[in-house]
Amino acid sequence: MSSQDIPEENLPAEQDHAHGAVGIADEENPFADPGLPPHEHRIQDIDERAAKRSERVVALLFTVSMLATIGFIVAYLAIPNDKQIFVFPIGHISAMNFALGLTLGVALFCIGAGAVHWARTLMSDAEIADDRHPIEAPADVRAKVHDDFRQGAKESALGRRKLIRNTMFGALALVPLSGVMLLGGLGPAPGTKLRHTLWAKGKRLVNMNTNQPLRPEDVAVGSLTFAKPDGLEEHSEEFQTEIAKAALMIVRLQPGNIKDKRELEWSHEGIVAYSKICTHVGCPISLYEQQTHHVLCPCHQSTFDLSDGARVIFGPAGHALPQLRIGVDSEGYLQALGDFEEPVGPAFWERG
Repeated sequence: MSSQDIPEENLPAEQDHAHGAVGIADEENPFADPGLPPHEHRIQDIDERAAKRSERVVALLFTVSMLATIGFIVAYLAIPNDKQIFVFPIGHISAMNFALGLTLGVALFCIGAGAVHWARTLMSDAEIADDRHPIEAPADVRAKVHDDFRQGAKESALGRRKLIRNTMFGALALVPLSGVMLLGGLGPAPGTKLRHTLWAKGKRLVNMNTNQPLRPEDVAVGSLTFAKPDGLEEHSEEFQTEIAKAALMIVRLQPGNIKDKRELEWSHEGIVAYSKICTHVGCPISLYEQQTHHVLCPCHQSTFDLSDGARVIFGPAGHALPQLRIGVDSEGYLQALGDFEEPVGPAFWERG
């Protein structure tokens, strides 16, 4: 149904919203005002039943938003923060994070969709143009505002009522602490867990690709191998948390090419093991240049020299990659001889 099918007497009264005389473009005035196009009535403007339907749709969207917000609160209070669920095709994720994200997303979307539908179907869609005009207040208005402010400051007697003034400032200064206290709900402080990984004396180095323990002969000169601690399985709930600290890259160099004395002492037959976590923002390092023995972080191009203690030679990284001291066990497998002696990854407030 269109406005042409409705008797003229049933149509809403038109308002005069012209914004100046309609002009005709010519050589002297190539940008003449074309005027506003004729207003076309919407079905909601001429049919009250359609308007009621739009009203119910908007109310339904707002109601769904309220229910989603209640669902958000329930999810935050009821779902354990360590519960994992499988969501195709994402995989295993935190049940609480999924529920909070889903309910909050629905709540915000429904508010926005309801507001847009309300504006497009029920609010006035008549185009109105207004001439520009100065927004600065006249001089007499500004003078009156200044006089009123000075009069109010005088009547408040803040200069004489020092007790009220000081206690008010104290209250205003302390009340933001309530919000600061809520930051405790973000989670427990990390304590010392960022200083330690799963590597310990006797932990075998396991190839990330084959999931098999590594022997020295498995690492060729010039190759780059990624390893994890023995016992860390990919299907475990703590895998992502632990591998983010324990990921290891192994490179075999000619012993004569190793410049750093400690690096040589901590290696085994030229095999050196360094943290794979970049010391800039924690990206995984994966690019190795065989001729120069440099490794490159693909995120921000921090470059480390693995033949010289993995020191930074380019990029924004602040310090060298931590080295893991390695050896071989009685069965000939590569093993760690302890944990990293410094925290892996970027610097943080407890690093010291």
